[in-house]
Amino acid sequence: MSSRRALAALAAGALALAGALVAGGGAAAHEPPVAPDPPATMDSLPPAPGTYHLPPIMPSPDGLVRDVRGRRAPLARFTRDKITVLSFIYTGCADARGCPLAYQVLHTMYDRLGESPDLRDRVRLVTLSFDPAHDTPAVMRRYANGVLADKSPGVEWAFLTTASPRDLVPLLDGFGQDVRLEPGAHGPKAPRLGHVLKVFLIDPRGTVREIYTTSYLFPDVLLNDIETLRLE
Repeated sequence: MSSRRALAALAAGALALAGALVAGGGAAAHEPPVAPDPPATMDSLPPAPGTYHLPPIMPSPDGLVRDVRGRRAPLARFTRDKITVLSFIYTGCADARGCPLAYQVLHTMYDRLGESPDLRDRVRLVTLSFDPAHDTPAVMRRYANGVLADKSPGVEWAFLTTASPRDLVPLLDGFGQDVRLEPGAHGPKAPRLGHVLKVFLIDPRGTVREIYTTSYLFPDVLLNDIETLRLE
């Protein structure tokens, strides 16, 4: 899909979704689980850090984003100088194998990285919404507060959105993250944004080194890949 067509579809979809959330009483959609279930464990141990190589996949795209205070900044501010784990989400997502899974895994990573003196200052987590019509900086701030309320400062975890679909689409295109409007479980009046869950591992130079989907998104795998990049 071309960027222009994607922009139009995303703008229409985001507005429809925002309207459905308001009409359907979705006020709590921005609240993450208070105590997330632990992510599924792997059937076998991943290879040890440093025993394999993660080849470069692509440069991570840049564009304007907004933080939880509404300040605009280039996305590169959050994808350079540290090893970065970036996931696209939207706070109204209810698919257990979608955004909530990304939340669970990053929440686990936040705790485990915080326990590692070698990694806590070298790794950054980024959660970026692809629903700017609903996920305003204020909504993302409440979402972040729900995630980090009981956490002590340590690992950097940025919660970001964009000012409009026009700012968002180049980022979706650059990362290869698809988003589409789908009918909701209660019919066309409750649409939702469909997407394939992707989580991106980005090295300190801003190069994507791994892309995780649902079947491969495990904290142990992520942690070993992060250690492998650190050992470089």
